This record gives sequence, C-alpha cells and structure tokens, in this order.
Amino acid sequence: MTAESNSSHMSCDVYKDLEPFTYFYYLIFLVGFFGSCFALWAFTRKDNNQKCTSIYLINLLVADFLLTLALPFKIAVDLGVAPWRLKIFHCQVTACIIYINMYISIIFLGFVSMDRYLQTVESAKLYQIQKRGFAKMISTVVWALVLSIMVPNMLIPINDIPEREIVGCIDFKQKIGRDWHVLTNFISIAIFFNCSCIILISNCLMIKSLYKNKDCEEFENFKEALVKILLVTAGYIVCFLPYHIVRIPYTLSQNDVITDCNLKQTLFHAKETTLLLSVSNLCFDPILYYFFSKTFRSKIAKTFSIKKEVRSVNSGIAVCETAL
Repeated sequence: MTAESNSSHMSCDVYKDLEPFTYFYYLIFLVGFFGSCFALWAFTRKDNNQKCTSIYLINLLVADFLLTLALPFKIAVDLGVAPWRLKIFHCQVTACIIYINMYISIIFLGFVSMDRYLQTVESAKLYQIQKRGFAKMISTVVWALVLSIMVPNMLIPINDIPEREIVGCIDFKQKIGRDWHVLTNFISIAIFFNCSCIILISNCLMIKSLYKNKDCEEFENFKEALVKILLVTAGYIVCFLPYHIVRIPYTLSQNDVITDCNLKQTLFHAKETTLLLSVSNLCFDPILYYFFSKTFRSKIAKTFSIKKEVRSVNSGIAVCETAL
C-alpha cells in the first residue's frame, strides 16, 4: 500500500459503529447453530434411497457448520474486543470462510431448484443427472471451484502494519492480494448471476408444468412442488440479492476508485447490512431441510411423537397413582 493510500484510509474511517450488527450476528449464530446440529442429527440416519436433493442439502449443511465456526470471530472483531493477532486471523481466514459459505449456499440452492423441477419431468435424457453418483461428483466439483477461488485470499502474504484500534481487512492486503480480491469479487458476482438464472428458469418451467397439468389429478402435487421452489426463490432473493447489488460499488470504494469519504462510509454500512442478510441464510436453511428432505421431516415427526407418547404415559401413570 502506498503512503498516500494509507493516509487516505487513516483520514476516512469507515470501520466504526459495528456493535449493533453484532447482536444480530449473535442471534443468527445461536439459531443457526442449533438448527444445523438438529439437521446433522437427522441426516446421520442412514438413507439408502437418498436423492440428489438430499445430497445437495447435506453439502449446504457442511457449509453452514463452517459459517458457525467463523461467526464468533467476526462478532469479537466487530465488538472491538479481539486482540491484534485475532484480527489478522479473522481477515485472513474466517472472513474468507463466510464467503465460502455464501457461494456454496448460492450454488447448491440453484441445484436444489433445478432438481425439484427435474423430478417433475420424465425424461430418459435427464435421468443420468438425477442419480446420486452425479450429485456427488458435481458437489465435489463445486467445492473444488469455490475453494480454488477463495483460499488464495487466505494464502497470499499480507502487509505487516502497525497495530491500531481500528483496521479494515483490505488494509492488510498487498497489491497482489488486492488484485486477487477484486478478481474474486467479480467471479463471485458471475456465480451469483448464473445461479440466479438457474433458479429463475427452474421456477418458470415449474409454473409451465403446473399450468399444463392444472386439470389433472396430480394438480395438488404440482402445486406443492411450486410452493417449495417459490420458498427457495424467496429465501434466495432476501438473503443474497441485496448484497450483490451493493458489492460492486463497495469493491470500488475499497480500492479508492470511489474516494468520497461519506459515500465510502455509506457503502460500508450498506455492505455490512446486506452481509448480515446473507449470513441469515444460516437460519433459513433448516426450513429448507424440513420441506425438501423426507429424512429430516421423518426424524422431526418421530422425535416429537416419542415425546408426546412419553408425556401421555407419564400422565396415565399419574392418574393411576392418584386413583390409588
């Protein structure tokens, strides 16, 4: 970083007033952690008839656990209680994990939407991509792709800057790190728009299928499928669209293409607000597990039915003891 650039960052302090965000992150962490733990417990049940959708949801769950590991570090840094070395670790590692979760989630939500549509189509040509083997192969490719984009942000050497109270992650990056950061942002935006197209196309084709079969006996099944895919679409839009609207101008402000201090501060807080929405997918995902995984639903039903039976037995015993 040049002296002029460093002076610019020091004179325009955008990394402040983050404490209010931490309360929401803490709430998301608690809800998401317990939801993910319950999902893990449900998915550990062996299912020999596991479909592509379940495999995609399990990958989504793995990404959610990575996010739960990263959030406490962000909370500590944003509260201003993290020591200097922890700030460096957050900027190099856990901040990248947050983005790994985001784009893994975006991609697999696209696959879930596509698979929901394919389940309504009886086609020999499409049969192969609905097999478990294909789902596992494409999942491996997705993880390799996202990690190859994000991990270099962890590995590229950083600047050794003097310790100070307020610092942004971009301040640690050398020129090569900044350049890769910008490239990563534009690749990530491309991933977002491609997955958005998949979800939009799947949704439109599902509506078309529903319209064609509106007079047949299977109408209710198609209607239920449409409700599910609309649920994915709504969650996708709320969680991820606002962030990607803000991301390009915010990236320009990080690299001093945008130099107005007030605008930089506005863009930073807009980025933090929309990032909070993106992270909230940690709370939204257990709802998806319930609607799209029979294993998850049956586990919940079994758990609560057992509890209900236990309460009934205990009540019966209490009544008998009272009568005696």
